[in-house]
Amino acid sequence: MGRIPSIPEPSSGRRSKLSSLRRSLNALRCRISKRGRSKPPDQFLDKFSAASATSDTRLHQAGCVAPQAVPSDGVCSRLSVDPSLPSHYRWLSLVSLAVLYNIVFVIGRAVFWELNKQAAVLWWILDYLCDFIYLADTLVHCHEGYLEQGLLVRDASKLRKHYFSKQRWWLDVVSMLPTDLAYIWWAPSSCAATRLPCPIIVRINRLLRLPRMWEWFDRTETATGYPNAFRICKVVLAILVLIHWNACLYFAISYALGFSTDNWVYNINGPKNLTLSRQYIYSFYWSTLTLTTIGETPTPENDAEYLFVVADFLAGVLIFATIVGNIGSMISNMNVTRVEFQNRMDGVKQYMAFRKVGGELEARVIRWFAYTWAQSGALDEERVLAALPDKLKAEIAIRVHMDTLRQVRIFQDCEPGLLEALVLKLKLQVFSPGDYICRKGDVGKEMYIVKRGSLSVVADDGITVLATLGAGSVFGEVSVLEIAGNRTGNRRTANVRSIGYSDLFCLAKRDLWETLADYPEARASLTERGCQLLRKDGLLDEAVFANAQQTQDSLESGVARLEQTVENLNLRLARLLAEYSASQAKLKQRISKLEDR
Repeated sequence: MGRIPSIPEPSSGRRSKLSSLRRSLNALRCRISKRGRSKPPDQFLDKFSAASATSDTRLHQAGCVAPQAVPSDGVCSRLSVDPSLPSHYRWLSLVSLAVLYNIVFVIGRAVFWELNKQAAVLWWILDYLCDFIYLADTLVHCHEGYLEQGLLVRDASKLRKHYFSKQRWWLDVVSMLPTDLAYIWWAPSSCAATRLPCPIIVRINRLLRLPRMWEWFDRTETATGYPNAFRICKVVLAILVLIHWNACLYFAISYALGFSTDNWVYNINGPKNLTLSRQYIYSFYWSTLTLTTIGETPTPENDAEYLFVVADFLAGVLIFATIVGNIGSMISNMNVTRVEFQNRMDGVKQYMAFRKVGGELEARVIRWFAYTWAQSGALDEERVLAALPDKLKAEIAIRVHMDTLRQVRIFQDCEPGLLEALVLKLKLQVFSPGDYICRKGDVGKEMYIVKRGSLSVVADDGITVLATLGAGSVFGEVSVLEIAGNRTGNRRTANVRSIGYSDLFCLAKRDLWETLADYPEARASLTERGCQLLRKDGLLDEAVFANAQQTQDSLESGVARLEQTVENLNLRLARLLAEYSASQAKLKQRISKLEDR
């Protein structure tokens, strides 16, 4: 036999071409085959992005999905904006500044010609910078995410459909119309004292972007920690804008009626009256006096002037009465907590005076009120957090009291669910210097956790200090655990007194046992700790405790056997029912055969 000629190995370029061809064929085969066909859309998976992402990853790993990095409509389909992000809030702030600029200067420059002529290049830059912000904001606005079934929608096509389904989209479009094209035949430099308004008035459509500034106001009022102060600032801004617009309107009417034609209109004669500062300041002064109705203004001399002043007076009475009322309610709301606290304290003082309580006790009560206000502002946490679900209330409570709970040994290894349940049941109590939290021999109905302050464990004589408790210390748990063999029963075993002002969390016995019913391991841990404390003081009867444990174990084993027996009976009953049904079916078949014969 002849030698078989050796076949040369393919080069690297040829190998890569073959591998790419092989991948293309595999992808085509997957598309043609049944298992490669796209499945109908699953609404459940579409609503849960994580599940969808997992599904896509598995399909890619299987090699039956061709990679598609860019959708068909390009970058716009991938654009989505999360309205809850701080960057979106900062963007709204920038848009609000642009809107405020147009609100103030479009009207002002349309009337005060000197203002329009000064720094013309700066006005051009600011005008078209605001137009660029408007254009970018329209792109952002039509791609802002919204919640559907509690999930943020990020599909750009859906976002655009949602944007155009609302009624406000046309405001964005109209506010961007290039009305500046009117400058071609109406030059901005043509305005003067003999020709008003200035051409800048064609940009009045930019004011239609005002809802975006209102949206920023709502977001800020919700996010700020001083909502009442922000509301007052917002009302003051509205007052200044109204006075500014009315001042511009007064100056425009003075132009329409003729400057210096009577004593009511603006007197333009004289070098001072020709200056921009005098024109605007006098108009603003006149507008303030008229709208607030707190000063005397020049008497109108013709019908148009009378009608304008009457309309101004009516607007001033209605608008400023509403504004002043709102400011008054805001200021009163700022001090509502202090007023309520003062009323409660006054009621207690009146009661003590009526019942002729001693001066020393009355002073202690007043000092307690002062300490409570200084530490927490007499804030009723339960009423403030009542609108929140238990999950959020528990998280807030854990965050607020984290420093204290971290020092409590019984909470360090407990389950998160148990910690949340216990935190919701804690009640804060404040004790004054010298107050006894508990006395030896009292019936124990609650346990205590020290949040702030120092406590002393004193002997029966009230002088000897046996121990000192600080933040994070726990006491009183022995009397609420109901440990069998406790020689003291449910009585307190020590005297605990507050050294200074002390803040303590109180956990009632009933609340503790309701919570521990679902957490047997934590209950066993607390019981073991209580037994250690009782053994340390020699207050645990080991025989009674052992018998109780045996009884408990026997009860638990009995319950387990009973549950097993019930389960066996259920199985037997189900088997008997199945046999009965089968026998009934056979009997019916025999009867039908007999009837057929």
